[in-house]
Amino acid sequence: MRESGNQGISLCFLGLLILLCHSCDTAGPVAIDTASPPRADQERIDTKQPEAKQPETERPETKRPETKPAVAEQKPKEQPIVKTPAEAGVNSNIVAKIGDYVITREELEKRIISELQPDYEQYQKQAEPVNAKTVLLKMIAEKAMVMDARKLNYLEDERIQASLKRFEQRDLARLLLASHLKGKITVTEAEIDEKIKTNPGLSRAQAKTMLGRAKANNRLSQYYRELYETLHVQKVSRNFAGAAQIHQRLLYRPKTPRKVRWIQDAQIRDELTPEEKNIVLATYDNGKVTLKDWFDALCDIGPPSRPRDLNSAAGVERLLDSILRMPIFVAKARLLGLDKDENLLKQIKEREDTHLFNEARREKVKALSDPNEKELIDYFEKNKEAFGTRKALKIEQIWCQDLKTARKVKAELDSGKDFEAVRQKYSLQKKASPFDTSSQSEGIFFEDLWKGEPNEIVGPAKGFYREQIKWRIVKILEKTPGKVKEYSSSMKEDIETKMWDEQRNAILENYRKELLEKYPHEIYAERLRDIDPLDIP
Repeated sequence: MRESGNQGISLCFLGLLILLCHSCDTAGPVAIDTASPPRADQERIDTKQPEAKQPETERPETKRPETKPAVAEQKPKEQPIVKTPAEAGVNSNIVAKIGDYVITREELEKRIISELQPDYEQYQKQAEPVNAKTVLLKMIAEKAMVMDARKLNYLEDERIQASLKRFEQRDLARLLLASHLKGKITVTEAEIDEKIKTNPGLSRAQAKTMLGRAKANNRLSQYYRELYETLHVQKVSRNFAGAAQIHQRLLYRPKTPRKVRWIQDAQIRDELTPEEKNIVLATYDNGKVTLKDWFDALCDIGPPSRPRDLNSAAGVERLLDSILRMPIFVAKARLLGLDKDENLLKQIKEREDTHLFNEARREKVKALSDPNEKELIDYFEKNKEAFGTRKALKIEQIWCQDLKTARKVKAELDSGKDFEAVRQKYSLQKKASPFDTSSQSEGIFFEDLWKGEPNEIVGPAKGFYREQIKWRIVKILEKTPGKVKEYSSSMKEDIETKMWDEQRNAILENYRKELLEKYPHEIYAERLRDIDPLDIP
């Protein structure tokens, strides 16, 4: 949780300074991270990128285990313009275009690997193969979801706007401070020697970090004081008492009963009137800090660390003093034109796209409701195997660099050589022990292993090795068949989850088909022909 308040802002800068100290003697750009961890009580907004495999929309009111819909060979009624690379006249690395978006071969291959990765869902599901065209169509449809959500003005949602504002402010402050401190923080060997004399227990690295941190902190504090004057900061003290009263109202008399004892984000959105949100607590050149900004900063503080004196005008002012640094730094960054930084604008656009993508999915499935008891039992009776005990294997394996090595390993094992000795000679992973595995971790590769019998050497066979697919030789040690279970009330949540996932996936699949028909797109088919999902480097 990001600390704020009088002690919070110093902790925020402490995080910056620790990173600054690693660059004390360099003349290059200083890397400063001003990002904060999520709030303790925040309704979280997923910010993963649409291009990567990501969790589908949460079920309304009840968070469910996230699963990936099966990738099947679907052929929507699409309207792609299929061109050869020469006809397309675009970068040869691009495999598809839709609107202003392009999808590269590298992005497609990364997504294919992601789609192949097994899911660790609560229930069993037969893994299905994927192909480049199917995955690419899904990626194109996801871009169309973003385009559609932008047309529907989903960005106007207050939660999304608040998240985007925090993201932009953090990055603008980072750019400003990196620019201001670049090349200005140096620590000499003599200074390190002197520091160690006063504290012999310090290593040279620790002494250098402490000295660099202190120097950077002093310079940033001086810089802030200068900006406070040049930007003509004025506190509107006449509004502090009213802010304290509003704080007490939200804390002790919430409109909607809370299960916690502190003010939450939803109250700021829903319980403050538009007039209250716009109460001005401070002004500066071309900007202001409102009561909503003040409450947003309060909610960025972990509840145990929130100030205890916000029932008074003095307490309101103290918190205001501690949060003014961010808007002042941001204002200076804008004056310097840092808000036009191409990389920053690109990151903001990506952030917007992610919010739009997630909001589009949420909107499509928000009407789904919980099944009743009869529907649960009926579904279970038709899908008993999905809720039984998984069939499992106990195996040992040797990971090989390539198919040629795998064949050589298999030949040596077939000739009677010791398994462990061969592993030490060839395996990419020298230290290994027998382990249990199932379709939950093997995905599409499990069925090939299941065909083997105890004490049989299987392979060459493919499998997931870290973030890649590699060849391996597998020794089957034990086989444990799956078992079907009878219905019990303890299964209710798993059954609900699977039913809801299937309904959600069907809704989103239909939505993707609609969008592929609605939004023209181009696929460069020649660039897909040599993509083998099971042979991506």
